[in-house]
Amino acid sequence: MTTKVLLVGDTHILNWDSAHPELQRAVRQADIALHAGDWVGLDAVEGFQKQAKQSFVVHGNSDPVEIREILPYRQIIEIEQVRIGLIHPAWGREEFGPEKLIPDFPVDDCGKLDIICFGHLHETMDIETEGIRFINAGQGYPSFRVPGTIGWLYISKSEMTVEIEEFAQAT
Repeated sequence: MTTKVLLVGDTHILNWDSAHPELQRAVRQADIALHAGDWVGLDAVEGFQKQAKQSFVVHGNSDPVEIREILPYRQIIEIEQVRIGLIHPAWGREEFGPEKLIPDFPVDDCGKLDIICFGHLHETMDIETEGIRFINAGQGYPSFRVPGTIGWLYISKSEMTVEIEEFAQAT
């Protein structure tokens, strides 16, 4: 059996009802939905979690204190023997190489990870470095010159495939 995992982040919305309909559809279709932070509104978090069959979420650097107090900075999830770290680096300002995320998941505390899914850059990425696959699904809304994107992670018996999907054209 294959587990269909949605990867999304950087939605920057106050209310879940204002999320793009295709993003909402994807959340409902996923077996597991991961959100890599920067929600902006608590209603967005609650709506996402309500529509998802199962979800794992973190806060981002643009989130207000009320969200930061409720959501973790990082999560570690294991799906069919694939260990996934989920994060939105609070220290990120400018572009950074994904290997800079490794210290946020010390092996002594977190164990060895296969994947780190992260937000903040608003650009899609799927690369492997230092034995870890780094995936950024881009941004969860369309904006000027930047499309709305999500990632799909298909996991079956520790084998994985990643697809990046544009769900809405740039405005």
